Amino acid sequence: MPAWRQTGMLQCFKDACSHLKRNQEYKVWQDGNHAKEIFSNNFFYEKLEYIHKNPVEELTVEKPEDYLFSSARNYAGLDNYLDVILESGKMVTVR
Repeated sequence: MPAWRQTGMLQCFKDACSHLKRNQEYKVWQDGNHAKEIFSNNFFYEKLEYIHKNPVEELTVEKPEDYLFSSARNYAGLDNYLDVILESGKMVTVR
């Protein structure tokens, strides 16, 4: 019986790639959680615009609403696979 059937394919993959985990020289993701409290309408829209523009900055699409899985499509009035509650700009901050 093949080794991957005895130990499971996932375990074989983990074992084969275990040396890759420790190599931090080519790290892709930032460490830690960088959550920010939304404290104003301006801050909310700044972050929303940032999220919508990511596929444009990465040259995936020309316009934010062209990215199929972005809420930018909802804000542009286009059909989308995502159900999104649009923010009207009347957000109230409660402290």
